[in-house]
Amino acid sequence: MKEELIQLTFRIDEPQQLLRDAIRKYGISKKALTSIKYEGGKITVNGVEKTVRHKLDSGDMVQITFPPEKKSDGLIPQQVRFPILMEDNHLLILTKAAGISTIPSREHPIGTMANFLAGYLEESGLSSTVHIVTRLDKDTSGIICVAKHRHAHHLLSEMQKSGQISRTYEAIVHGHIQQDEFLIDAPIGRKNGSIIERVIDSEGKQAKTSVQVLSRFENIGEKLTHVRLQLHTGRTHQIRVHMMSIGHPLLGDDLYGGNLRLINRQALHARELTLVHPFTKEKVHLIAPFPEDMKELIPTISS
Repeated sequence: MKEELIQLTFRIDEPQQLLRDAIRKYGISKKALTSIKYEGGKITVNGVEKTVRHKLDSGDMVQITFPPEKKSDGLIPQQVRFPILMEDNHLLILTKAAGISTIPSREHPIGTMANFLAGYLEESGLSSTVHIVTRLDKDTSGIICVAKHRHAHHLLSEMQKSGQISRTYEAIVHGHIQQDEFLIDAPIGRKNGSIIERVIDSEGKQAKTSVQVLSRFENIGEKLTHVRLQLHTGRTHQIRVHMMSIGHPLLGDDLYGGNLRLINRQALHARELTLVHPFTKEKVHLIAPFPEDMKELIPTISS
């Protein structure tokens, strides 16, 4: 199958501007332009290849063809289906089940979302490698945002750094939280002697999580709280560490003080993703279906 190159097309609405300036408005860096020029891409105006010094008129149609991307030699494609919430030429937004890693490791080179995505892109005939924008821990379920080409990844990464991608989680935690809404503002750093575990650390990186109580209930005599969590920063294990720090660890999170009596993984689900599409400028708001293992624990939830 011949691989399909990624293209970006837009119409010019301002007269007498250089092609270089028009392209810059779409966030294409000098590095990307160099790649387009020397690695098999091209830029056309009304179907004719032009240099970035070409002067444009209103109504001109510009098409940028990105060069084929080099596939990662170490990433093994697997033809495994996964639920897709949204897909276009630039974005792929999907849901991940608990128990599946986002990216492979030396010990586990297959069976991850990255392997499945590599297989999907290969099957679709796209000349792109895997660009995962929002990752999840292995035992966290829910929504993941993927860029379908290098330029989309660049734009989405910049949006993520500036807080323009909103992620909302839902969790079940031990105990009844007394406050209905509050903000946890506590820096997080790596625990001494561990490459995995994180702790509240005054010398760590700033971390902020908004917490909203959705319901308080009991299950087999244990007090539990269903919460909605809004990330304002994206630190490793941020929600898990923050909830442990206030004495309400996630159910099933035995690394951070929870227990496995009612569920065999941390009861954490990436529920919603909101962003402005980097190309169409339309608002994208998607909700991942609530997982069955968490739903069974909450008496009032339906979806």
